[in-house]
Amino acid sequence: MFGLGTQELLVILVIALFLFGGKKLPEIGAGLGKGLRAFKKGLSEIEEEPVKEAASQKSVEIDETPKGKTATS
Repeated sequence: MFGLGTQELLVILVIALFLFGGKKLPEIGAGLGKGLRAFKKGLSEIEEEPVKEAASQKSVEIDETPKGKTATS
């Protein structure tokens, strides 16, 4: 994970604990989690947009052959 080992992560956690305090740290973590979820949702919407546009521009033909019978070309 970004070339950080366990010791480096512990040092960063201790520094964050001193800077923000024990009560504020969970709120910051929750805010970061919500931000990451919103970011990922936005990325997935951007990736789906071209697919939706292409599907709406082309007409899709539906095969209305009854079940159990095959269509002959």
